[in-house]
Amino acid sequence: MRRPALTIAAATLAALFGTTVIAQKTTEVHPGRGGSPHVKSEWTVDGANISIVYGRPSLKGRPEAELMPPGKPWRTGADEATILTTDKALKFGSLSLAPGSYTINTQPGAEWQLIVGKLGPKGNSQWGIPYQKDLETGRAPMKVGKTASPVEQLTISIDDSAAGGILRIEWGTTSATIPFTVG
Repeated sequence: MRRPALTIAAATLAALFGTTVIAQKTTEVHPGRGGSPHVKSEWTVDGANISIVYGRPSLKGRPEAELMPPGKPWRTGADEATILTTDKALKFGSLSLAPGSYTINTQPGAEWQLIVGKLGPKGNSQWGIPYQKDLETGRAPMKVGKTASPVEQLTISIDDSAAGGILRIEWGTTSATIPFTVG
C-alpha cells in the first residue's frame, strides 16, 4: 500500500526539480551485412530525447588496435555510419549540436576524439567507410580508460551526470567517455 504512494511522491519530486531521467531502451533494427546486429538505443536526458543507431561488432579474438586503429577516424560501429539523433541542443565540450541527426565517428589513440558529422548528401546515412572528412562538423576530446571487464560486443550508452549525461563507448578493454549538457 505504501509503495505506490512512495513511487508517486518520487515521480512528483523528479518532475518538480527537473532531474535527469535516463532509461535506456534498446531495440534491434536489423542484422548487418557482415553479421553484426544493428540496434537503436534511446534515452531521455534533461528533457532531450536522444537515440543512437549503430552496428555492434564483436571482437572474436581480434586485436582492438586492428579494429579501432589509433590516429585514424573510425566509424564507431559496423557497416553503416553510427547516427545520433536529438530533439534538443546538446553540447559536448566546446562542440554544440542543434536538434537533428548526426554521424558519430571517433579517432582512437592515447587521446580519443569524438567526431560529429552531417548525414550523407541525400539526407540519409552515409556508409561507415571510407571516412568522409568533408561531412565533418566538429570534434571534441574524449577521456579514455579501461573497462571493468572485457566487452566482447561494441556498446554505446549514456550515463547520468549532475549536469546532463556522459556518452560512453566500450569495446574490448577500452572505455571512451565524454560529458554533455542539454540546452
